[in-house]
Amino acid sequence: MKLSAEIKAFEQRLGHKFKRPELLARALTHSSISTPTRPDNQRLEFLGDRVLGLVMAEALFLGDRAASEGQMAPRFNALVRKEACADIARKIDLGAVLKLGRSEMMTGGRRKLALLGDAMEAVIAAVYLDGGFEAAKVLILRLWEDRLDSVEEDARDPKTALQEWAQARGLPPPRYEIIHRDGPDHAPNFTVQVTLENGARETAKAGSKRQGEMTAAKTLLKRLEDGAEG
Repeated sequence: MKLSAEIKAFEQRLGHKFKRPELLARALTHSSISTPTRPDNQRLEFLGDRVLGLVMAEALFLGDRAASEGQMAPRFNALVRKEACADIARKIDLGAVLKLGRSEMMTGGRRKLALLGDAMEAVIAAVYLDGGFEAAKVLILRLWEDRLDSVEEDARDPKTALQEWAQARGLPPPRYEIIHRDGPDHAPNFTVQVTLENGARETAKAGSKRQGEMTAAKTLLKRLEDGAEG
């Protein structure tokens, strides 16, 4: 199978030369453009998620031999969550070579977090099937190197961490609400507010409700832990 010039350039950015280029082509094919003779990347996404998980688990296990399971688990989640995969996909400009149907292209599919994260996992699976576990491991460790080096000592989900902060002080769980939404339907912006029973609150703006909640929780928690409130 002959790859286009754009996909060959992506192959170079990725850093893996495919012996079976059809695997890469499939990894880049979204379900919106698939046909019976052109399968999409969903099965590869399933496999890539597991390969990524194993590599990250091993890296954390070997990288900090004194860490407990309770310390490693949140770090692991921070490294393999969809947002992390999408960030890596943006780093190598994966969105530029995604094969999308017209509807997805019209609604900004090349920039969507879920599509980018899923495709990154599919590409990992393609490398695994093409070159074996070691090839996939080398690729993942290279692309995730900065994240592995900087993963927080306590990489808990900010919403979970804020809830635990509140519970430790006898407060009910934080409340989240969307206070404003703007932008076109294909690229909305949400302004989300988080509020604690003690009156502490914070807002954040993001392209998804979940990301807005995470950012607002993280900002409020930092303010609380810095001693400004509570």
